[in-house]
Amino acid sequence: MKGAASTLRAELIGLYGVVERNVYLTRRYWVWEFAFFLWTVANTLTIVFIAKGVEASGANIDVNRQATILLVGGVIWSYLGIIFEILTETVAWERWEGTIEYTFMAPLSRIVHLGGMGVFAVIYGVIRSALLFAVIAVFFNLTMPNADFVAAMVVLAVASISFMGLGMMTAVLPLISPEKGAQLGFIAQGMLLVVSGIYYPVSVLPEPMQWLATISPATYALEGIRNAILEGHGVSQMWDEIVPLFAIGVLTIPLGMAVFQWGERYAKQHGKLKRSG
Repeated sequence: MKGAASTLRAELIGLYGVVERNVYLTRRYWVWEFAFFLWTVANTLTIVFIAKGVEASGANIDVNRQATILLVGGVIWSYLGIIFEILTETVAWERWEGTIEYTFMAPLSRIVHLGGMGVFAVIYGVIRSALLFAVIAVFFNLTMPNADFVAAMVVLAVASISFMGLGMMTAVLPLISPEKGAQLGFIAQGMLLVVSGIYYPVSVLPEPMQWLATISPATYALEGIRNAILEGHGVSQMWDEIVPLFAIGVLTIPLGMAVFQWGERYAKQHGKLKRSG
């Protein structure tokens, strides 16, 4: 029992160390982080202005509601992008910093290493997405009288498990392909964008793509968060979104770990661990 407690303590210290290191890296490159945040604001503004454009065309729509729907889509897409970016670039960051051998030989289990990266990505993503949501909401003077933000955060927390699992899978790409792996990770992110109803209802998609939407965690995250913010649905009313998200997370976390460990073995066997091209 004492040995198990000691092992758990060591793993938690390692997890904290991974998160802390990423905090320091973010602080070191804060100017770049700020620049990318401004780019995300501009990108999200472009998306939400679609509602204003429809209003200007004379269409009879609830602009506040439509703008909020697009805002949630833009923010969740940004949040998913952060998770994918940080996890997909796990190996790239180690190569840039020249620490890849030290990290992969450290007395740290791979689940703690990737889990720490995922925890940091979630914390950073939540803070960044909350700021983005607030900035755009104020810019458009959006009103959300029925919003249940607590329920929305619960859905986002459960969705984050699935996002981390998918991010672990894409993290293997730079390992097995130093030249183009990171770009392939962003292609996978783009595929989720198409089928998950970020900017339009899933019902408008062709039937095969609707089937893909049923296995995308982003679909359930968007539906649940939009219901919480627009309709005021509480947690007890969103089991249809929470249960699939939890189930996908339970499947993708161990699958993501297995895929990454396979990629790590492959990279070591073929001398690709430190290669940058």
